[in-house]
Amino acid sequence: MNDTLRPDLAVIANHIPTGSRVLDVGCGEGELMAVLSHGDKVDVRGIEIDPEEVERAVSRGLSVMQGDANRDLAAYPDDAFDYAVLSQTLQTAERPDLMLDELLRIGRKAFVSFPNFAHWRMRWALVTTGRMPVTRHLPVTWYETQNIHHVTVNDFREMLRKKGVAIERSWFFSGQHEISARCSNWRAEYAVYLLSR
Repeated sequence: MNDTLRPDLAVIANHIPTGSRVLDVGCGEGELMAVLSHGDKVDVRGIEIDPEEVERAVSRGLSVMQGDANRDLAAYPDDAFDYAVLSQTLQTAERPDLMLDELLRIGRKAFVSFPNFAHWRMRWALVTTGRMPVTRHLPVTWYETQNIHHVTVNDFREMLRKKGVAIERSWFFSGQHEISARCSNWRAEYAVYLLSR
């Protein structure tokens, strides 16, 4: 696993084959893109809403355009990429269900990672303080956060079931450590899924 990346990004980087075409949606300053494109192993593009992040990514020599994934994914043709990646961005989408449809339309497969709002520390903070928690993975208060949908592992699985989306593989993390899928809805701080139609 690539030790320089966040664990969810390292999993994604390690499971994208050489020669793939990838779109990183909500790519930030291109951390994953830089690893994937090293040595021209992968043809990777990015889309990011924050102009400062786009500027940093482009200054690193990465192919990133500024855009709003809530609207701009519609401009991409069907099956334009082998993989569409949405890392730690699903919970900020206006309509996560529609964004997932777009990911699986433009990419043959999709990697999606998200913070699990049912993690036991989140639950404990709500019970003991009665307030929305601030954690190491969700480090800002409720009124500062971009998170508008508080998704759990179980919620995500149910949405996939209703949409008929296949789970090819999943990974769950607590901190930097991968954990078993067993009891992941309360033990995982965040999850990573590889999906297909």
